[in-house]
Amino acid sequence: MVSWNSVPLEITYQVLGWISFVAWSVSFYPQVILNFRRKSVVGLNFDFVLLNLTKHSSYMIYNVVLFFSPAVQQQYFQKYGRDQMIPVAANDVAFSMHAVLLTIITLFQIAIYERGVQKVSKISMAIVSVVWLAAAVCFFVALPNHSWLWLINFFNAIQVIMTLIKYIPQAIMNFRRKSTDGFSIGNILLDFLGGCTNYSQMIVQSIDQNSWVNFYGNIGKTLLSLVSVVFDLLFICQHYVLYPAKKAKADEPESQEQTVGIP
Repeated sequence: MVSWNSVPLEITYQVLGWISFVAWSVSFYPQVILNFRRKSVVGLNFDFVLLNLTKHSSYMIYNVVLFFSPAVQQQYFQKYGRDQMIPVAANDVAFSMHAVLLTIITLFQIAIYERGVQKVSKISMAIVSVVWLAAAVCFFVALPNHSWLWLINFFNAIQVIMTLIKYIPQAIMNFRRKSTDGFSIGNILLDFLGGCTNYSQMIVQSIDQNSWVNFYGNIGKTLLSLVSVVFDLLFICQHYVLYPAKKAKADEPESQEQTVGIP
C-alpha cells in the first residue's frame, strides 16, 4: 500500500478526519436529546429518518468491507493502481457504525414519543424496499465471479442517492409549517462542520499523492460532503433567516401537523 509523502500532510489528514468524525457523530445527539426533553418528535420528518437509516447502513457496508477486506482492497488496487491509497479511513468506519446506531435510536423515539398524525409516507417505504431488494439481487449477481468491489460500489451508490433525497422531506415540512421547531439546528451546524472537514481531508490526501483519483474512486464520499453542505446551508437559512420568529410551540395541538413525504 502506498505511503504518505509528507508527514505534516498525513497529520493534517488524520486531524481533519477525526474532527469530521467527532462533528458528524455528535451531530446525532442534539436531535435525540431534543426528542427526549420534549417527549415528542413533532417537527422531525419520519421520511428523513428512514431514508437516513438506509443511507448510513449502505455507507457502513461500503466502509467496513473496503477497510477490512484484503480481497476487496486487491480488486481496488487492480482497478485504480497500487500507487493509490484506499479511500476509506478508520474514522469513516467508526462514523458509519455510530451513525447507524444513533439513527436506530431516533427511530425508536419516533415509536414511543408523541408524533401527532404524521407517519412514514408510502413513497419512502417503497423507495427503501426497492433499494434493499436491488441490493439483494446485486449480491447474487456478484457472487459467481466474486465481484465484491462492484458490489460495494453499488452500496456506495445507494448512500449517494439517499443523501440526495433524504433532506427533501424535512425541508418541505419546514417550509409548510413555516417553522423549524422540533428539528434540531445543533444537528445541522455540526453536520456542516463535518462536511467541510471531510472534504478538506480528501483534498489534503490528493495534494500529498499528487492525484485526484480518491475523488472519483470514492465518489460517494465526495458527493456526501458537497450535498450535505448545500442542504445544511438551506436548513440554516430556514432556521435563522426565514422562520426565526415563527417557531411553533411544542404544546400546539398535534393535529395541525401534516404528513410530509417525498413529492
